[in-house]
Amino acid sequence: MPWDRNDMARRAAQELEDGFYVNLGIGIPTLVANYIGDDIDVTLQSENGMLGMGPFPYDDEVDPDLINAGKQTITELRRTSYFSSADSFAMIRGGHIDLSVLGAMEVSENGDLANWMIPGKMVKGMGGAMDLVAGVKRVVVVMDHASKSGAPKLLHECSLPLTGRAVVDMVITNLGVFTIKAGKGMTLIEIAPDVSIDEINASTQATFEVAV
Repeated sequence: MPWDRNDMARRAAQELEDGFYVNLGIGIPTLVANYIGDDIDVTLQSENGMLGMGPFPYDDEVDPDLINAGKQTITELRRTSYFSSADSFAMIRGGHIDLSVLGAMEVSENGDLANWMIPGKMVKGMGGAMDLVAGVKRVVVVMDHASKSGAPKLLHECSLPLTGRAVVDMVITNLGVFTIKAGKGMTLIEIAPDVSIDEINASTQATFEVAV
């Protein structure tokens, strides 16, 4: 059966390595923090000026002054540091973040990403999305394989305004895991339990190789 949100977050957590500095986008990516293994030391960074985020708080631990970039309440660690958003973006733009896990509305077969706006709908702003895909060393996208209407989200070319061109390295959906490499395109490397290749083909517009 297809993976649920927690399954996708758990799979994305497998891409984290000891010593990594990681930025988690809003939505499903925030759940990745729940599945970081005890055997690795990962430092989470937030665009609003926090380095070293702890787990989500229990109700009696909530501090309204401690939030991530998605305005969710979080906790701090003994090693947590705080700084301005300007310093935070300098950290991102300077290539000091090893991995960013982001959500998306569309991803193309060559790694183009659209995740910040739908024309005609209210947009608060791009936030840190463009900086994250341009400045980090590796980008993993976690999203549903198709839209609520059933339309494919893995496409030949994105139809929505782009966040970045050829920036996505891996896509984890509720149906499987795809890698994207320059010159080699998209490759299916893992399939969710009891999901068939036919099901994936039926929900995918993008061209991809199969290495499962």
